[in-house]
Amino acid sequence: MHNPIGFKLMFYETGPAEVTAHFTPSSDYEGFPGVLHGGMVATLLDEVGGRVTMIGDHAHFMMTAKMEVKYRQPTPVGQPLRIVGRLLNRRGRLATAHAAIWLPDDTITAEAHLTLADLPDSFQVPTNLEEFGWKVY
Repeated sequence: MHNPIGFKLMFYETGPAEVTAHFTPSSDYEGFPGVLHGGMVATLLDEVGGRVTMIGDHAHFMMTAKMEVKYRQPTPVGQPLRIVGRLLNRRGRLATAHAAIWLPDDTITAEAHLTLADLPDSFQVPTNLEEFGWKVY
């Protein structure tokens, strides 16, 4: 939230294994006029895919080990998007998730399948998440 050029996404647990965020991208993030840059699309999918693994333990950070993105159609700027992540499986240090970007008419513009891994032991996650810039809503 403190990143001046960040997406400032707020994630909501909308099911036992689902999180949702809403975002209306500005033209600052376009690649082609009127279209959200593909790297920004991938970033949104990565964010929600990683956040869904935190349900039940908001201090359990994971990092993306692999992500396959399917760009189904251009994602427009200036329109509200719904970004949904669903946890598919968690086993040991690994998890799999699905993420999708939806338009208001329920069209999917892009989706991804993610494999996530627990952070390496060398990463130090602070105990005070709000000082780290994370907040649970």
